[in-house]
Amino acid sequence: MQHPPIGIIGLGLVGQALAQRLAGAGFKCIGFDLSADSMAGFVQLGHSCAPSVSALAASVHTVVLAVFDTAGVLHITEGVDAERSLSASTTGITLIDCSTGDPDQLAALAGRLQARGIGFIEAPLSGSSAQIAAGQATLLLGGDSATLAAQSSILTALSERRIHVGGAGMGARAKLATNLVLGLNRAALAEGMVFAGHLGIAPEVFLQLVLATPARSDAALVKGPQMVAQQFAPQSRIRQHLKDVRIMLGAAQAHGQHLPLSTAHAALMQAAVDAGDGDLDNAAIIQQIRRTTPTFP
Repeated sequence: MQHPPIGIIGLGLVGQALAQRLAGAGFKCIGFDLSADSMAGFVQLGHSCAPSVSALAASVHTVVLAVFDTAGVLHITEGVDAERSLSASTTGITLIDCSTGDPDQLAALAGRLQARGIGFIEAPLSGSSAQIAAGQATLLLGGDSATLAAQSSILTALSERRIHVGGAGMGARAKLATNLVLGLNRAALAEGMVFAGHLGIAPEVFLQLVLATPARSDAALVKGPQMVAQQFAPQSRIRQHLKDVRIMLGAAQAHGQHLPLSTAHAALMQAAVDAGDGDLDNAAIIQQIRRTTPTFP
């Protein structure tokens, strides 16, 4: 049986990785992005593109969102042009949001979309774009069970690793909480590697030590080799994780919690962005630590 086409809005690293997963499972992907270069690149990968959100929405029953933030999601689903196109032609459509966003705004959005006959699933992914493409990322799902069941073949194509954490908003909460730990693991590894270098331990030797001791983590396993080789082609970007950490800080403040480590992490990443590293891989945070660490005599 031929699968129906799937729309993808946002054709960056994550959008391309998701399209690779879907195409591998037999789905035709139709993309849209505000960037003409991103759309041209998507076509070169063997997919097709729609000229607008409204044209895409009229040709599919499921749209996967891989945009930068909640503002982008709201613009697509509730902007003037999108509102007109969706309400006119998309009763029964389901949106699968793979971005990392604001939990409260997404929960409210899900309610508004439901009233318009539009399904909404939160599906942020824990993992880099390379891990997504390899099927090694975990989908953190927020939404009602019936909508998830109806989209099971698509969700399975995106990843076999799935955790349903509750209703709308809970996917973002799960992603933020786990990303807090992941980001600090990366920063701690980078700081430790620079410290080890001052102690006379070469980066590649330090990484071997970390991986052979209780200091081991998936962050060390995945990002350690990039830090050692100083190769920072993006699989995930510093500026995107900074966006996530700012959402974490706002959520924690709303609950009366101070996040001292994440506050320091946000400042470190902002300095990296200011230095021009925002579009590099998250492993490049080691460069900012080196910039701010004086050489030992």
